[in-house]
Amino acid sequence: MDISRDEQRVLHALAQGGRIALLKDQKGKPIGLEFFNREGWLMYNCDLRLFRKLKAKKAIASANGNPYRITRRGLELVRSQVDNR
Repeated sequence: MDISRDEQRVLHALAQGGRIALLKDQKGKPIGLEFFNREGWLMYNCDLRLFRKLKAKKAIASANGNPYRITRRGLELVRSQVDNR
């Protein structure tokens, strides 16, 4: 299954230890999200549309109310990239 360049970037950051925290309204509906890389920096290249696509592909998941992290399926989808650190 091919995934877009934006999905690839988000999955790569999650594979390195990033996380996605959902922001919800009073009724529990998602109204936004916060995407953090492994150093804790807030990143802006993930929106609700992209989040829903990754969740539908079962590339990310949340357990016990914790932030969303990459799954084994997500690790299979992500292509390796050179880390430019």
